[in-house]
Amino acid sequence: MAIPSPFPRRRFLQTVAAGASVSLLPSRAILRAADQPAFSISLAQWSLHKAIFAGEMDNRDFAEFAKKEFGIDAVEYVNQFFMDKVQDQNYLKELRQRGEDAGVKSLLIMCDRLGDVGHPEEAERIKTVENHKPWLEAAKFLGCHSLRVNAGSRGSREEQEKLAADGLRRLSEVAKPLDLNVIVENHGGFSSDGAWLAAVMKRVDLENCGTLPDFGNFRVSDDTWYDRYQGVKELMPYAKAVSAKSHDFNEAGDETHTDYKKMMEIVLAAGYRGYVGIEYEGSKLSEVEGIRATQKLLERVRSALQA
Repeated sequence: MAIPSPFPRRRFLQTVAAGASVSLLPSRAILRAADQPAFSISLAQWSLHKAIFAGEMDNRDFAEFAKKEFGIDAVEYVNQFFMDKVQDQNYLKELRQRGEDAGVKSLLIMCDRLGDVGHPEEAERIKTVENHKPWLEAAKFLGCHSLRVNAGSRGSREEQEKLAADGLRRLSEVAKPLDLNVIVENHGGFSSDGAWLAAVMKRVDLENCGTLPDFGNFRVSDDTWYDRYQGVKELMPYAKAVSAKSHDFNEAGDETHTDYKKMMEIVLAAGYRGYVGIEYEGSKLSEVEGIRATQKLLERVRSALQA
């Protein structure tokens, strides 16, 4: 299914009030009322990266598209789609206003290509923190609760643990006055080792520093994979967001790489009741079809677990 052309531009307000303060999420996301779903579903922007990179969709259309196409009212942005606009106040005002007009919440910004948080050289770690500051400010302005970062480092396992913890602590301290969380995704290298990343969280030991467990990113190296269920279980005590990675589906509508029911049982057993973000990265289905297949699977699993 082809991506529809971008929605017509809306005239946005010339004056936008400052965004309301966003409270820090607890180490286990805020529990919902008893009559609410066990978890809510959000959409990660990377699910549409092919369309956006190809110019078939504008970054500013994302929130409205999520609501109109899928009925999803919460989104997760990716910094790569507006790298040169992070300090463009008019652009950010329009991005926020269009999300508000569509009734869509901005949950977080996923940041890449800003340096290694755990670089061996202190000057480089400090530089990486500085590179993230404009994105913290943008996340605050958009009403997000978190900034997703990577825990890149070098050296031995123990050295990288210490270095990543140092960089994350520095960044989290900058984020705290903004009432923002800094969350780390298992995203390659030692960060895809659940035990390692959990140990980093223990070293940082700050309430606003947590994890974003991804169902599929557990490739530690070319030939080494960490058990995804064990990894998610180890990361959930620190989770402030969850990413439902998907690639392929069988005829029954189940994801062929991850047992979603088993995975969501782990997520809910940890006390998590927040948003679970769809992140489709497959190639057999179109991006829209893949998102919809993932959404249907999450809804089916949610109904089964609640029953």
